[in-house]
Amino acid sequence: MPVAVVTGAGSGVGREIAWALLDAGYQVALAGRRPEPLRATAGDAAAALVVPTDVSDPASVAALFDAVRDEWGRVDLLVNNAGTFGTPGSVGELSPEDWQNVVQTNLTGSFLCAHHAFRIMKDQDPRGGRIINNGSISAHSPRPRSVAYTATKHAITGLTKSISLDGRAYDIACGQIDIGNAATEMTAGIAAGAAQADGSVRPEPTFDARHVAEAVLYMAGLPLSANVQFLTITATAMPFIGRG
Repeated sequence: MPVAVVTGAGSGVGREIAWALLDAGYQVALAGRRPEPLRATAGDAAAALVVPTDVSDPASVAALFDAVRDEWGRVDLLVNNAGTFGTPGSVGELSPEDWQNVVQTNLTGSFLCAHHAFRIMKDQDPRGGRIINNGSISAHSPRPRSVAYTATKHAITGLTKSISLDGRAYDIACGQIDIGNAATEMTAGIAAGAAQADGSVRPEPTFDARHVAEAVLYMAGLPLSANVQFLTITATAMPFIGRG
């Protein structure tokens, strides 16, 4: 059975991805800060491993991958899903502390997980694996007062490209999924009203987060000789194409 690590697996998109991978026959390590939601994701699945993890903490991430290697001996897939929007604010409003909190989770956390997954994938037998980074449509176009979130999601694109290039020699593929308005706890406010570039506040359509999991499952199911480099999935009628 292939082995996957999913961060942010205690809720939302991460939970849907974890469930889809378990249903597809993966052994899945569920990583997140809160043990109870992780256990709820795991349910009674024998192939689930609950590992409470703070992705912003290097020691915690190292312990996560040690636990996975001890349990299953390898890593075939990493889904870097953990993230936070953080405190809303423009570059003139956001405090350095709030900026750093978002950077530590969204960017440094993704780097730390990729760092350990890459090292395991490079040396395991059979060699190789796949890393899928959760970007966002904010990796293409920002929302108002989202400077920290948007900057980190643009940086995820650079991380994805660098891992993809550096992984070629070791049969490690890396792609990015950019999601717009999947219906989760994190996006609940969007359906009620979201700030627009013209200063107005308008409700936006959402779509079932299960479709994100299906997309990730497709990306993960490809042979390592093929890669979805970037995949964008959004609510059809959301104001993204032509935003503003």
